[in-house]
Amino acid sequence: MDLKQLQLSLQQPHLAPVELWDPAFCGDIPIRIDRQGFWFYLDSKILRPELIQLFASVLTRQQQEYFLLTPVEKVRIQVEDAAFVIVAIELQTGDTPVLIATTNLGEQVLITAEYPLFLQAQPDGQCLPYLQLWRGLTAKFSRAAYYQLVDLALPVQVEGNTKLQIDSAGMSFELGTLD
Repeated sequence: MDLKQLQLSLQQPHLAPVELWDPAFCGDIPIRIDRQGFWFYLDSKILRPELIQLFASVLTRQQQEYFLLTPVEKVRIQVEDAAFVIVAIELQTGDTPVLIATTNLGEQVLITAEYPLFLQAQPDGQCLPYLQLWRGLTAKFSRAAYYQLVDLALPVQVEGNTKLQIDSAGMSFELGTLD
């Protein structure tokens, strides 16, 4: 199966066409996504997956701020870290091996040039992997998914340093330095 067929066969997020909308900013609303990817309204956890899916379908990030957009309003919400969490990694072998990331909302994304893996510095100084998604959004890797990445990665020599590297869709992504 080639990369295009694999992408088409994966469950894709049901995204609303927010790029076509230009609503007026209506202010802040008390919706928050915590560091573990849980959604809250007025500090009460939102338990209905369908409601979270609906909100996620209209979520966008603009200049480091997060908004829910509809055709008639734009409201700001708070995101503590990343909008989504990668909960599992699967390696699809074939002509070109590709990694498939599954989010906490059940969406599957190929790790490719369009949705690359990158390292982001944390307040404690360590760098952790994240996945760039649509509309400026990102997903951080859960501990289990991070260990899956590390298990699939290989050490490579780069300019005299040993780097941990993982390949997907013909691209190489660095997970850190081993030295």
